[in-house]
Order: sequence, then C-alpha cells, then structure tokens
Amino acid sequence: MQNGAQIEYDYSVAKAFTFSTILFGIIGMVIGVVLAFQMAYPELNYLAGEYGTFSRLRPLHTNGVAFGFCLSGIFATWYYVAQRVLKVSLKESPFLMGVAKLHFILYFITILLAVVTLFMGITTSKEYAELEWPLDLLVVVWWVLWGISIFGLIGIRRERTLYISIWYYIASFLTVAMLYLFNNMEVPTALVSGYGDWYHSVSMYAGSNDALVEWWYGHNAVGFVFTVPIIAMIYYFLPKESGQNVYSYKLSILAFWGLLFVYLWAGGHHLIYSTVPDWMQTMGSVMSVILILPSWGSAINMLLTMKGEWQQLQTNPLIKFMILASTFYMLSTIEGPIQSIKSVNAIAHFTDWIPGHVHDGTLGWVVFMIMAAVFHMVPRMYKRELYSKSMMDTQFWLQTTAIVLYFTSMWIAGITQGMMWRAYDEYGSLVYSFIDTVNVLHPYYVIRAIGGLLYLVGVFMFAYNIYKTATAGRILDKEPANATPMAA
Repeated sequence: MQNGAQIEYDYSVAKAFTFSTILFGIIGMVIGVVLAFQMAYPELNYLAGEYGTFSRLRPLHTNGVAFGFCLSGIFATWYYVAQRVLKVSLKESPFLMGVAKLHFILYFITILLAVVTLFMGITTSKEYAELEWPLDLLVVVWWVLWGISIFGLIGIRRERTLYISIWYYIASFLTVAMLYLFNNMEVPTALVSGYGDWYHSVSMYAGSNDALVEWWYGHNAVGFVFTVPIIAMIYYFLPKESGQNVYSYKLSILAFWGLLFVYLWAGGHHLIYSTVPDWMQTMGSVMSVILILPSWGSAINMLLTMKGEWQQLQTNPLIKFMILASTFYMLSTIEGPIQSIKSVNAIAHFTDWIPGHVHDGTLGWVVFMIMAAVFHMVPRMYKRELYSKSMMDTQFWLQTTAIVLYFTSMWIAGITQGMMWRAYDEYGSLVYSFIDTVNVLHPYYVIRAIGGLLYLVGVFMFAYNIYKTATAGRILDKEPANATPMAA
C-alpha cells in the first residue's frame, strides 16, 4: 500500500454513525432485557399497558439491534476503513462528503421514525421487514446514497488494489439492495381500495409464496447484515490491531465467493415441515450444511492470523474481543446448519434453542466485533488515548460470562421443550401439556434474563469508556501506534 500519512482523513460522518451505534445499541438492548424478564415473569407485560407488552416491544428490539445498532456500526466502519485502505479522504470530494452527510441524516431520521411507528403498533408484521412503505422508501434512498459513497470513493482511490474488506462491503450493499426491494414489494391498501390508513399496505405476495420470499430475505438479511460486513470489519481491524498480516489472502477470496453463492439458497430451512415444496425445504437444509465451509474458512483465517502471536491476548483486551468474536462466529455457523437438518429441526423448531442460536451469534460475534471496531477507531478519530483499558478488560469478561449464561440456558430450554412436545404415552397421547413445558422452563428464562442484564451492564461500560475517551482521554500528538508499522 502507498503511504497515507500525508492524507488528512475526515471522520465527521464516521463519528456521527459511531454515536448512533451506541445510542441504538443501548435502546435495543435495554428493550431486549425487558423482554427477557417478561418471559420469566409474564406479569411484567401489563405494567405499561398495551405499549409495554412483549408483542409490541419485540419488533423494537430486533429492529433496534439489527438496523439501528448493527447498521450504524457498519456505516461507521465503512467511512473509517474505506478512506484508509483506499488512500483517499472524503474532504477531497465535496460531492461525496455531501452524500455521506445526507446518508447519515436520512438514516437517523428513518430509525427514529421506525422506533416511533413500531411502538405505536404500525407494522407489516413481516419478520425483519416490519416497516411500512413510507419508511421503506426512505430506506431505499439512503441505501442508494451508501452505494454512491462506496463506488464514488472506489472511483477516486489512490490505492489500486481493493483490499478484501472492500469486497465484503460491496457484497453487503448489492445483496441487501436486491433482497430488500423484492421482499418489501407491497401495495398501499388505501390506494387500491380507498379505505384504511394511508400508510397501511399489504404484501404483493400471498400464502406460501410470501413465506418463501420472506425467508429468502429474512435469512439473508442475517447473512448480509450480521455476517458479511462484520467479516469486512475483522479483516481490517484484527490485522491492524495485532500487526499481523492476514494468514491467507487466497482463503479470504475463496470464502468470499463461497459465502455469496451458498448463503442465498439457505433461507428455505426456516420453512421445514411447512406447506412450501419439499424440494425447497431440502435445498435449504443442504445449502445450510455446505455453508459451514465458507463460514469456517473466514473464521479459521482470522484465528490463524494470530499464529505465533497469541501472547497478545494477555496484553490487549481488544484482540480478545475479536478472537472470541471469531470463535462465536464458528459456533453459530455450525449450530445453524445442525438445526437445519430435518431430523434435528423436528425437535428444535419453535423452541428456545432458536433464539439461543441467534443470540450467541449476535452477542458473541456481531456486537463483540462492532464494539472492538469502535474501541479501535475512537482513539484514532479523536486522537485521544483510550480512557480505561482495565474497564475494557472487565467488560470483556462480564459480557463473555453473560453470553455463556444466555445461550446455555436457551439450549437446555429449547431441547427440553422439543423433547417434551414430542413425548407420547403408550396410547399415543401427549404426556405433557403446554403449561407443563412453561413451568419447567421458568428457571432457564430467569438465567437468560440475568445473562442479558449482565451483558447490558457491559454495554453501558462500553458507552462510558468511549464517551470518556472522546472527551477526557489524554490528548495524543499522533494517533496510537499499531503493534507493528504496517499499512495506513
């Protein structure tokens, strides 16, 4: 790479998205803890009337974490990483700077409106696609703006080689654009019938077709929001923080194309034993198992990047976050394919093992990696020393304990549910009633809620550490040095 020391990077938009990452992360995870305690103690559903019920709050939690916290983190890292690996500053293009700022403004407005409308109960009721059509149009606008930023910066770059992280950001932009447009095709009911609220709509698809399109989108929204751009982050931040070169660039390319070709076919595993054609269910299962290869390819590549340098885990908590994130990525991407095998799915589906799987991936992989990226970026964006390394280390161990409590309780709860639901006596009658399973699971729900609360405490520690770093950290004459003097 060319030496980018003379380039004055502009981090104003990256800072704005970092702020929204922390804000929406806190909102989404506070609601998540409330939901966890509601599951353990159902009477909590009625303390705030209809606006405090599980059904009203859950879409706020999922959208707040996925599209508030996670997307903010993706955009923050893009506007930081892209300038540095492409060797170009946003300052050099007033047009792209304007695009980036408009991107943030429209995005922030959209997420705030999403919080308000979902809280009011205005929803399409489609998983991960609850926003009604006016907000969908806003999403399309700022997603296109992000695309202009991506290809605009690539077009004026000084570094001719596109580092692998850029590949993953491009893939996220293109695939989510396709998925979002096709799944969110809807017809405003007032426009068609003349009745109903102006913002209400119905899907253009119906029945099994709607289910197929929804889970083609839903599973790949996880793949290309929770996976692909997070891999982009770790391919940049782990080598930068450790001073190690990526173990295998060829493996990174192989894993990239494998992930893109296979992931798009795996959504059918959400519809096993449903009314969709059996061959589609089988294809979803098979592709999910094949998906282990590119997923583990990326994770193993990251772990091997630390080959010979494992002692850094003793001195650098930030690297611990990223290595454990890779480990949880491996765990989550073998757990999902196992759950998609039909015989296993017969036990796992509709049980708490499923949210256990989702959360060990989200909390262990996605959130850990985004927090690690923010920990790396903020001292460099503000040219201030990290406020407290010991607080970061305490946060790591607290949240690691929280994740273990969370997913183990949900694994046990889920498998217990699945086995109790399938238990028959000699007359072919069910041995247990539904309420029997609810009573048995109560202690596991309490453990999950405690795990979630501990994790939330870690999030507040993270937010405080970042705030103090940006406002009170020791001012540095130059940005913090990496482990070795590598690239920009």
